[in-house]
Amino acid sequence: METTKAAPVTLTESAIAKLTALLQEDPEPQQSLRIAVTGGGCSGFQYALGFDTEQHDDDLLFQEGSVRVIIDETSAEYLNGAVVDFQDGLQGKGFAIENPNSTGSCGCGQSFSC
Repeated sequence: METTKAAPVTLTESAIAKLTALLQEDPEPQQSLRIAVTGGGCSGFQYALGFDTEQHDDDLLFQEGSVRVIIDETSAEYLNGAVVDFQDGLQGKGFAIENPNSTGSCGCGQSFSC
């Protein structure tokens, strides 16, 4: 597994705080946040975020605050320079990804095109 010095994705302080709290609630040790891009959604690609204990040969591993992050090499190409934030406001609560590589997105905010 490759460890990157320059992380392809940045987590905001709000995202780090929420992820740290979620990880502390999880009984599974050594959890990492896995961020991936998969085909689908109404714009062609969609984001997948979840906790994972497995690491594969093509994974990039980096640390953002107290959170270990895993991204596969292919997803890293689509996510390079992206920022993951946690929003808790009138418009809803949840994680949002601001991706400079996206050329378009749908109204749901969960899918994008490049």
